[in-house]
Amino acid sequence: MAWFSKNRVSVDASEKKTIGQGVFRRCDQCGVTLKAEEFTENHEVCPSCNHHYPLSAESWTELILDPGSFEELDTGLISADPLQFNDARPYPERAKATRKKTGVDDAMLVGRGALGGRPLQFGTFIFRFMGGSMGSVVGEKITRLFERAADEKQPAVLLSSSGGARMQEGALSLMQMAKTVAALGRVRAAGVPFVSVLLHPTTGGVAASFALLGDVNIAEPRALIGFAGPRVIENTIRQKLPEGFQRAEFLLDHGMVDLIAQRREMRSTIGRILAHFSD
Repeated sequence: MAWFSKNRVSVDASEKKTIGQGVFRRCDQCGVTLKAEEFTENHEVCPSCNHHYPLSAESWTELILDPGSFEELDTGLISADPLQFNDARPYPERAKATRKKTGVDDAMLVGRGALGGRPLQFGTFIFRFMGGSMGSVVGEKITRLFERAADEKQPAVLLSSSGGARMQEGALSLMQMAKTVAALGRVRAAGVPFVSVLLHPTTGGVAASFALLGDVNIAEPRALIGFAGPRVIENTIRQKLPEGFQRAEFLLDHGMVDLIAQRREMRSTIGRILAHFSD
């Protein structure tokens, strides 16, 4: 059993409206009502219409990596508040409340693992922590992940799901874009592959930095991927955007991602890619 299985925190998908005290669940996309366990057993994908609901970082780790192989690293990092940011409440107070609610220190989970017996450096965003926003802790963890991949000559696999840079950290959050890309340069120089998996949503500074710089970029079906949102772009350029703009299928047609993989096939897809690079 994985280290996080016994105390798994409830995730976004589990908070969807259910009927009969959680026995049944209705899909928001197609309206079908099925047993809640059918969604769970299908990794939070609707068995009827294939709509992909959010999956927790812990569940992604179990889905992708070999059982028992994950070792979490870089724990206990907490963001500072050099800007003394205060909106409805001070940033340290908001961050502390979010840590208590989510059971994690920040929006990134990283560590060592294996896929098909092949060692790798693995990371995944924790979207339930402030929308997966990238602040100094997230940037530091990703940077360390890339540096370990380069130093230990191991592939890097990173799953992104983020609203972008964390506004409460201002310019420090924007610095993480350059910082992570610079660290990725070390991975390139070491000749180590980087597989980037883009989940829904991957936006803002995350999309504008390392997320679309994988040797192979994989997206989930219908994932929203882009810098600014469609409504912001339409209001800026005063034009109607093409149908499906910024969705994974649109990006695949325009060469921004390399393939789209169903969730149940993600582990085997990444495994084949890593095997290709090792040949």
